[in-house]
Amino acid sequence: MSPARRSEAALLAVTVAWGLTFVTVQDAIAEIPVPTFLAYRFIAAALLLAFVFRSKLRSLTRRANLRGIQMGAFLAAGYLLQTYGLEATTASKAGFITGLFVVITPLIARITDRTPIGPVAWGAAAASAIGLFLLSGAGGSFTMRGDGLELLCAVAFSAHIIVTSHSVREGHDVAGLVVVQLAVVGVVCLAIAVAAGEVVMPRGATVWGTLVLTAVVATALAFMVQSWAQKHAAPARTALILAAEPAFAGFFGWLLAGDRLSLAGWFGALLILGAIIAVDLVPRLRPPRPLPEG
Repeated sequence: MSPARRSEAALLAVTVAWGLTFVTVQDAIAEIPVPTFLAYRFIAAALLLAFVFRSKLRSLTRRANLRGIQMGAFLAAGYLLQTYGLEATTASKAGFITGLFVVITPLIARITDRTPIGPVAWGAAAASAIGLFLLSGAGGSFTMRGDGLELLCAVAFSAHIIVTSHSVREGHDVAGLVVVQLAVVGVVCLAIAVAAGEVVMPRGATVWGTLVLTAVVATALAFMVQSWAQKHAAPARTALILAAEPAFAGFFGWLLAGDRLSLAGWFGALLILGAIIAVDLVPRLRPPRPLPEG
């Protein structure tokens, strides 16, 4: 199997883990404050990887540390927005709305990298907007406290994908970048928890089980895989594979949390998934341009 295929398979496995965490995290934050939960999750993941890759950290340059801080800033914003949003919306809706980062990523890349945007990307953006409208109750139940925060989360994750792509392609050590970014997220969340007076010890099987799952599998392992894979997969391709996350989030939300969508909501979810797939699939179906004669 080629490195590109291995990276794509690894990214797909990551999406399964992230899809599952929508439900488990929603249960956990009912028992522990959001910033406290995220602080424990990301600090534990950073310490685990720092121990495993301690020799790599000594070789990090100032440029690599700055890149890791940039990655961590966008990642912290994404996870804080996503987790606070989960307090006021369902796991299924959160998964689908967060998945819009696949459509948003090319739009941000147009600004940052001057990457051209074709009609497919614009059509996908329009379809996603309609899908979001339907998924959120045809506009009647859209609230910034829940669905709106998930939409802002998608923007933050798009920026994180682009910054990660730039960072790993500059040749910086992947393990070092991941440790720095996870540590930044953990410290930011801990500072928020301390300022809000919400630092508490985790208690109960639900909280501890979710912390272990998210810290080890969905954070330490997952971000190592993502950063490694982005050496071989372009940002748009990475975003497409990670877009399977809302499908898994919807499945686990239905299976484990009893989430239900209305007919309009299902149609909106399908529009979003269709837009996500079209961003990458449609250009690949086009026949190659013929070579000029002579």
